Amino acid sequence: MKFLDEAKVYIRSGNGGAGAVSFRREKFIEFGGPDGGDGGRGGDVWAECVEGLNTLIDYRYQQHFKASSGGHGMGRNRAGANAPNVILKVPKGTQIFEEDGETLIADLTEIGQRVRLARGGNGGFGNLYFTTSTNRAPRHANPGQEGQERWIRLKLKLIADAGLVGLPNAGKSTFLATVTAAKPKIADYPFTTLHPGLGVVRIDGQEFVLADIPGLIEGAHEGHGLGDRFLSHVERCRVLLHLVDATGEDAGAAYKTVRHELEAYGHELGQKPEIVALSKIDALTDEDITKQKRSLKKASGREPLLISSASRQGIDEALRALLAIIAEQRREETVEKPAPEWNP
Repeated sequence: MKFLDEAKVYIRSGNGGAGAVSFRREKFIEFGGPDGGDGGRGGDVWAECVEGLNTLIDYRYQQHFKASSGGHGMGRNRAGANAPNVILKVPKGTQIFEEDGETLIADLTEIGQRVRLARGGNGGFGNLYFTTSTNRAPRHANPGQEGQERWIRLKLKLIADAGLVGLPNAGKSTFLATVTAAKPKIADYPFTTLHPGLGVVRIDGQEFVLADIPGLIEGAHEGHGLGDRFLSHVERCRVLLHLVDATGEDAGAAYKTVRHELEAYGHELGQKPEIVALSKIDALTDEDITKQKRSLKKASGREPLLISSASRQGIDEALRALLAIIAEQRREETVEKPAPEWNP
């Protein structure tokens, strides 16, 4: 399945049905009077967050969604039928914007959340509604209200507890494949990851979701490479695992490059908790590892972890470090706010 995280969609709610102008025509009834029914309501357009979706690929093949109009009123005081609603099903983490792409309409982060994007028009009143003591035979009815139409933009931001960042070929996909059941593409050339990947990590009887995004390069926040487009998918992460390739020329310089891109991108990515790890240590001698570790520690200002996805060295320590931060933030979110004092 192709990965699509942005889509532009046209929506239109249904028009309301027109009210009827009608009079009773029964035999033996001398003064029949009006009996025109009301029109039915036009269909609404809703967006709903559902399970089983992780991409907006459905909106690549259909961009127009129009609800039906309500039925017209009829004689014998029969109301028109209400039109069914149109529901846009989106994955968890979808944000809905106005056509400008900046005005946020809704942020659907929980399964079952719904938001009405366009309200259907009300049905018009039939001539029976306009009957008064002085106007016993009204000969007019209301037309139905028109529906609403607009263009909207859907943007998907994957919801994960932890995110993997680093330069291309830093070992992010290999790490994801090692600690989860995900099967990302792995090869010995850069940019093998073309779209974000998710996996569920299980350790010490607990679980959390890990996201891998394409590698960042210098100038990514300005549109260079692939990672800038997908940085939004780590905006919701609680913690970042920054992998630095130990086989590179200078681990400290590689770390600074990625940190600069995260801070330049904004959206508080630079302020997120971060765990730094030196990857692929199985390919180096102890002397080279010590040199790269010293460079990375100087650049990051913290003690880096040493890991190897191939031999699983240091993997559990990295996962437990991630889990500790995630668990702490979960506890903070579940702490109940004190009930407000009651004053009569």
